[in-house]
Amino acid sequence: MLHNTGKLAGCTVFITGASRGIGKAIALKAARDGANVVVAAKTADPHPKLPGTIYTAAAEIEAAGGKALPCIVDVRDEKQINEAVEQAVEKFGGIDILVNNASAINLTGTLETPMKKVDLMLGINLRGTYLTSKLCIPHLLKSKNPHILNLSPPLNLNPIWFKNHTGHPLLPDFFLDQQPEDLAKQMEDGKADSAATGPISDMFNIIRGILSPDIVKTTQGVYRFDLSGEHAGVWYIDLKNDAGSAGSGDPPVKADVVMALDSADFIKMFGGKLKPTMAFMSGKLKIKGDMGLAIKLEKMMAMMKSKL
Repeated sequence: MLHNTGKLAGCTVFITGASRGIGKAIALKAARDGANVVVAAKTADPHPKLPGTIYTAAAEIEAAGGKALPCIVDVRDEKQINEAVEQAVEKFGGIDILVNNASAINLTGTLETPMKKVDLMLGINLRGTYLTSKLCIPHLLKSKNPHILNLSPPLNLNPIWFKNHTGHPLLPDFFLDQQPEDLAKQMEDGKADSAATGPISDMFNIIRGILSPDIVKTTQGVYRFDLSGEHAGVWYIDLKNDAGSAGSGDPPVKADVVMALDSADFIKMFGGKLKPTMAFMSGKLKIKGDMGLAIKLEKMMAMMKSKL
């Protein structure tokens, strides 16, 4: 819990979506400093599933030591925002801080997301944030220390968040400051760095530790693993050449067997918690190539149990 400094005393904070959740938590923190808080949210009447209205939030704010102005605001409605801004200026004399907290999210794939949901997200997250900022800025400019706080998760470029929404690997943008070639190299280096750490890398360190000429002699197969899920990537085990090898990327020679499965199932399978036969029969494991060599790999998995 952050200690109150009193720095927001007398400041007017305009918060969208402040009737509940993070927005209300920010409002109460500001109220304990003695701030004026504009509760700009849609919920005026009690919601059957979600607690809190602009009026109950306002009561909590005043109980915490602040002053409150509840305003019915749908951030997609320019008229409602404008009226709330005018009321705030009239009641408190200005606006010092804008917190763009109102947002909408729908965590489904592209084909499963109806346009109604897309329009809602764009209308609130993008248009609403822009519009509220635009209408508050003329008053913020009159403040001695104006601020706009936009609440948003950072854009994470890990492919796991984008793989369901592109038909193609992400490419560097030509309008960024660096040359596309440099960005492409950084992206490849990033892939290498991510491959060098994590549970899959740890598993392959164990695999490399048990490789031996005897295993290579009795197996005589090269395996490629196409992993999906949280730790997606391509890995290989060469049990056909020299003393054997294993690592990330394509194998040094053409694979005799290609296995495709989720990275979590790969860890379970090599850790002895998922039998390859059951994984194959249930559809979790897809195999292309020599099925006899695929079965031989189970011997290595059995050896790994004592190493884990």
